[in-house]
Amino acid sequence: MLILISVLAAIIPMTVYLILIWKFDKYEREPFGLVFKSYLWGAIGAIFFAIFLSLLLSSSISLFILNKNLMDKVDTIYIAPLVEESTKGIFLLILVTSKKFDNVTDGLVYGGAIGLGFGMTENLLYFLSYGKTLPELLSLVVIRSLFSAVMHCVSTGTFGAFLGYAKFNRTIHKVILPFVGLIAAMVIHFTWNFSVSYRSTAGLGFLFMFLTILIFIGVYTISILKEKKIIYNELLPETEAGLIPSAHLKILSSPQRNKPGWVDESIRKSYIKAASTLAFRKMEQKNSRGYRKTSYEKDVDYYRNYIKDLLNQTFLNR
Repeated sequence: MLILISVLAAIIPMTVYLILIWKFDKYEREPFGLVFKSYLWGAIGAIFFAIFLSLLLSSSISLFILNKNLMDKVDTIYIAPLVEESTKGIFLLILVTSKKFDNVTDGLVYGGAIGLGFGMTENLLYFLSYGKTLPELLSLVVIRSLFSAVMHCVSTGTFGAFLGYAKFNRTIHKVILPFVGLIAAMVIHFTWNFSVSYRSTAGLGFLFMFLTILIFIGVYTISILKEKKIIYNELLPETEAGLIPSAHLKILSSPQRNKPGWVDESIRKSYIKAASTLAFRKMEQKNSRGYRKTSYEKDVDYYRNYIKDLLNQTFLNR
């Protein structure tokens, strides 16, 4: 019975969090398949490499630290943040090269998904190892589901946000920001692990994590609003050029676009997706160079023609 509860308690909360951070991205939602792959990387790939590298690093350091209690602290406070944030971040470094990953919001979503997957597997291992009685298990479920696992979401999401911001930055920050993001992720992880490793600082740890979660939500909200602004600003010239009807401009950059009635229902979802993608490809085109710029220019032409065909088709069918 405890095993079943452990499995469900590990999977359900993290899956709910995953769906929430995905759906909250209202204006340029990422493909769920790619978000789920990120989740699986955290749950399987990152965990596997983290365990392997942690054991390797720990066994090497233990040659110099003979005190078991001290070595346990080193494993938890220092080795875990260093190794786990690195292994979780590997998939983000691959994803950031994709056209699907183009801003801070995307980094928060993909990084958050990886962290939640990692937290899910880590929770399961903790529940099975230390939840020997129902009260012990329930206590673990509450603490780890609300804080420890969410810490993985926030820390890796932070790294993802820095990658998203750096991707189209033309200055030296393009190189520096990813390193800053990884260090920030490790610091969040380190601070949580350090604080809850001692009774005297555990309260400060929970307070720190609570504030960090609020900051994560705040940055996510601001990033969503910025996406709305990008869509409006980049589609404004398309309205002036006659591609997109002026009545559609504000709707396409607001939650109202998800309501029926403002455009033919048969094309509404395709139109929204194409218009949003066009806006972001234009932004990316402006901030790219070389072959990437050429690739984005082709995408811009493609989506302009696609939108034109969609609207003409609707007009002819009337």
